[in-house]
Amino acid sequence: MDTPVAIYLYADDPVSMAGLGTQLRAQPEVQLVDRQAIDADTVGVVAADVVDESTMSVLRDLNKEGCRRVVLVVTTLDDGMLFPLIDAGVCAVVRRVDATPARLAQLAARAAADEGALPADIQGRLLKQVSRLQHNVLAPRGLSSSGLSIREISVLRLVADGLDTHQIARELCYSERTVKVVLHDIISRFQLRNRSHAVAYALREGMI
Repeated sequence: MDTPVAIYLYADDPVSMAGLGTQLRAQPEVQLVDRQAIDADTVGVVAADVVDESTMSVLRDLNKEGCRRVVLVVTTLDDGMLFPLIDAGVCAVVRRVDATPARLAQLAARAAADEGALPADIQGRLLKQVSRLQHNVLAPRGLSSSGLSIREISVLRLVADGLDTHQIARELCYSERTVKVVLHDIISRFQLRNRSHAVAYALREGMI
């Protein structure tokens, strides 16, 4: 049998804490651990009725202690909290009504494998927020949600196509110096070794 996923459980009320603890202990795929045993492999399961400052404080504290993958069990979720939750390490969300022991164990295993899971409606709302961010904030500044500017993406795509500096400058109507500056900025910002490494990194991270 595979090693059980280590879970640190937190709930905002003792009744939920006791109930979830009893249910999860019956799942062979997971193993509850104390706070002192949290490490980089631990998955947090945090249950709350709503996401408020108290919940966010718990998530931030867990993140600082090394628990950077969290399954959130919640009753209601405000759209304005989606980005802060992701920043705090939440990679899966499940509503309380759907939080069966088997489902929680499944989500914990997916989180341990660095996979995310969101209810379809929440995922749709998140994508709309990303679209609005791209359209209203990033695009007017020449940026994209990848952290690269539109110009940087264009240059990297041409490097990936095998073009050299002169060819890229001619294709984009830039000077060769501009192309070199763009590539240097990317390499420095992401602490990469060279332009080949920059292309490989951008492809791996889905930037281009």
